[in-house]
Amino acid sequence: MSDHSNETNHTDGFTIAGKTYHSRLLVGSGKYKDLEETKLATEASGAEIITVAIRRTNIGQNPGEPNLLDVVSPDKYTILPNTAGCYTTEDAVRTCRMAREMLDGHKLVKLEVLGDEKTLYPDVTATLEAAEILVKDGFDVMVYTSDDPILAKRLEEIGCCAVMPLAAPIGSGLGIQNKYNLRTIIENANVPILVDAGVGTASDAAIAMELGCDGVLMNTAIAGAKNPVLMASAMKKAIEAGREAYLAGRIPRKRYASASSPIEGTFF
Repeated sequence: MSDHSNETNHTDGFTIAGKTYHSRLLVGSGKYKDLEETKLATEASGAEIITVAIRRTNIGQNPGEPNLLDVVSPDKYTILPNTAGCYTTEDAVRTCRMAREMLDGHKLVKLEVLGDEKTLYPDVTATLEAAEILVKDGFDVMVYTSDDPILAKRLEEIGCCAVMPLAAPIGSGLGIQNKYNLRTIIENANVPILVDAGVGTASDAAIAMELGCDGVLMNTAIAGAKNPVLMASAMKKAIEAGREAYLAGRIPRKRYASASSPIEGTFF
């Protein structure tokens, strides 16, 4: 269940597929200059869930080549295979099944079925089809989708364990461009809602959390920074600050000034 209630403990966890996590920052493992930088940035992020593009990353299928799992161990992290680069239902389903075989029956996957190479927007029809197939096949599906509240609810009803609407196009760094859509999705959800795609810097991550998102998944914003390890640390702090601010409850917005120091009962 999603935890959008007005809690008081900022270290509260959130649950995905029956497992509770305390870091609300999920990170990707691609685009780093080498595996050592991947390791250091991942550690600095404090993330517990690491997403891996099965079609682009060696996790043992290519013997003799550097293996991501040597620096991001499944004993320490939850590995989240994803279907990045898939443009059809069939390709996405096949990739998830391959990941399950390679990871000894691992069921938690991140589904994304892309519509075109220019925008990397999701093909929502194919996403729905793939989600139905994978859920019926026993997978725990975290699904990347557009910011359509109706579609988000439909994916929840299919049985996806988390819904992950974009904030802006993948890798764009544009930040949160759809606050009202995200807020509507969050208010109607009974599963975790995580922003996936579009984050550029720490303030973007904080805004997502202040809206009430359960977490944020990012890759390019960290891996593409001039100092990825430092940016990973900044993102960790931003997620924590944004969550605390959400739980604390912000003051209402007003058009005019409101004195910070009351004058009633004072003497001049």
